[in-house]
Amino acid sequence: MASTALQAILQQLRSAPRRDGLSLEQLRQAMEDAAAPPPPDVRCTPVSAGGVPAEWIAAPGADPQRVLLFFHGGGYYRGSIRTHREFAGRLSRACGATAVAIGYRLAPEHVFPAAVDDCVAAWRWLVAGGTAPGQIVVAGDSAGGGLALALLLTLRRANAPLPAAAVLLSPWTDLAQSGASMERNAAADPTIGKGYLDRFAQAYLGGADARNPLASPLHGDLRGLPPLLIQVGSVETLLDDSTRLAEKARAAGVPVDLQVWDGMFHVWQRHAAQLPEAQQAIDAIGAYVREALAAPQRARRA
Repeated sequence: MASTALQAILQQLRSAPRRDGLSLEQLRQAMEDAAAPPPPDVRCTPVSAGGVPAEWIAAPGADPQRVLLFFHGGGYYRGSIRTHREFAGRLSRACGATAVAIGYRLAPEHVFPAAVDDCVAAWRWLVAGGTAPGQIVVAGDSAGGGLALALLLTLRRANAPLPAAAVLLSPWTDLAQSGASMERNAAADPTIGKGYLDRFAQAYLGGADARNPLASPLHGDLRGLPPLLIQVGSVETLLDDSTRLAEKARAAGVPVDLQVWDGMFHVWQRHAAQLPEAQQAIDAIGAYVREALAAPQRARRA
């Protein structure tokens, strides 16, 4: 049964002014203004990740040898380490791992594939610094989920070692907006519509093909990817970006845990301070990541 907090948040989201007429600068500032600080016991340490701004984010007890490489969402045009610092801290606590959040370059000032290049540079920096790929889980929400998949495709093409798993939260995997849920959930989704997505897909692509696999991983060859955890809300216009990805990945032999959360909206996990279902989702992520990072150690002992 949906919590009373969910009903209150949905009412708030549906009564908020529409974003369609806001400028890019206004949309960016609104996200920054809504950023919550991390808890006082979460340690945040700025670092340069191969020339890319980044931040180590560690809850008490987080294992420094187990790393959650995190890419924030924001439609490729907004969002930052700051907007997702509190969320990354919650993930660090749940996963028992140290998060490293990446401040990749944003569109339209830096179009595709600049963000992908930054995420690949951060991965290479992390591995070159001594973190074993099997002790890394790559994670991202919305556009960050697309970037996590783009990183996996890049590594697989290069025959490079892959992370233990990837965690994808309401991932934006198809910048062509071709999923049937774009129309099916248009009235139900309180946050994101096709017009908004089209606007910022064009800003990010800068004329590139929307079906380029590194921009829209749904259209890529998914064979050989590591296990995927996908969480998505049932009322999202982006629902089919997740369900089609899961179907295609499974057909390619990739282990997939697809969790469709009833009644949930886009990246509801970031509302854990108010929403019980968000913390429940984070706890599920924590259990998944702990198991994924324990598997290589069990294999070595065997």
